[in-house]
Amino acid sequence: MRLRGRRVALSALPIAQCAVAAGIAWFVAKDLVGHPQPFFAPVAAVISLGVSLTSRLRRAAELAVGVSVGILVGDLLIAQIGSGAWQIALVVALALVVAVFADGAALLVAQAGSSAVLVATLLPPGGSGGFGRWIDALIGGGVGLLVAAVLPSDPVGPVRREARTLLDELAAVLARTADALRERDAGIAGEALQRARASQPLIDRLRAALRGGQELATVSPLVRRRRRLLSRFAELAERSDYAMRNARVLARRVYTALTDGEPVTPELADALNGLSVAVRTLTAQLDREGDLERAREPVLDVVRHAMATADGRTHSAPETVMVAQLRSIALDLLQATGLPRAEALAAMRSTD
Repeated sequence: MRLRGRRVALSALPIAQCAVAAGIAWFVAKDLVGHPQPFFAPVAAVISLGVSLTSRLRRAAELAVGVSVGILVGDLLIAQIGSGAWQIALVVALALVVAVFADGAALLVAQAGSSAVLVATLLPPGGSGGFGRWIDALIGGGVGLLVAAVLPSDPVGPVRREARTLLDELAAVLARTADALRERDAGIAGEALQRARASQPLIDRLRAALRGGQELATVSPLVRRRRRLLSRFAELAERSDYAMRNARVLARRVYTALTDGEPVTPELADALNGLSVAVRTLTAQLDREGDLERAREPVLDVVRHAMATADGRTHSAPETVMVAQLRSIALDLLQATGLPRAEALAAMRSTD
């Protein structure tokens, strides 16, 4: 129940936006434009907004195009061939073909098909109902975007939540890989590898949240000042993706080394654990309006530790790969804090 309540609380503003937009769309289409039953205006407003904060501009455009395609095809054909089972099948098939050819987006195709069905079954062939429904779709989509601009949600909040989730998973993968090295347990390394391989949906969700936040900052002047912070989170997302990819390679190398019984120095486990702590430090800074610079020193500490471990000894081939991946992850994390690549490399060389 707590999780469900939290889900409702996080969606409270989008729900309010949908409700307000639906009421306004009905009022505009019925009382101002004069459509007697503008049922699709509030429907279009709710669909274009949705509870999700992502891709609202695209949803509104797909909605209008899909409705217009379905109505155009349906109204033209039904007026000539009449209404019936095979006529509906033909109209829907043609509307879907046109929609897939035009764009192929899921919402556009679905709206084209459903609009063709409604024209073929409910609206009088050749009448003005089809055109009025298209106008209702435009009204609903426009009202939805207007409400999103006037009553904007926080464009950064969802991005911060998804970034925290991804970084927490990265820290967990590094910590479990360190545990595998410390205990020389290939099973733990395999678990870390599976977690790293399963992280792509987290990356996709973070990027979707970023697109939604950037779109909202473009539409609404009230949150336009957040664009700079969103650009920092965009860099964080890109570098976190690279860091997770490198962690996946590292976990695979550790798994292979432990499975084959190859020697690995225990100090590498300490370095990996330190890198996990550095990632958690970076995560803790996400609530400070993107002030991520404080996370740089823990990352450089890991580099110092790894270099101190490397001094005066010859690495085996697996250890050489692991140290290289560790340094790559450290470089990704430094760039995630906003440090340009050249400066991040210079900081690591200075630490060396």
